[in-house]
Amino acid sequence: MQSPCIHICSIDARSGLCLGCARTLEEIGAWATLGDQGRARIMTQLAARRIRAGLPDPSRLPLQSCQEETAS
Repeated sequence: MQSPCIHICSIDARSGLCLGCARTLEEIGAWATLGDQGRARIMTQLAARRIRAGLPDPSRLPLQSCQEETAS
């Protein structure tokens, strides 16, 4: 299953988006149950969402454990 998770799992308090993947907590929680079409729709929105929210470049953030990927 394709996932935008890059193991930088921390929610930005201002935007409510993950600093690593730019998904909401609701999207992260539902990811495994979304169909391919639903996941693809969200994936196409992530780059623009990151820019709009002013999230930092994830390559400059420290790596953290990610529950989504370890639970799979």
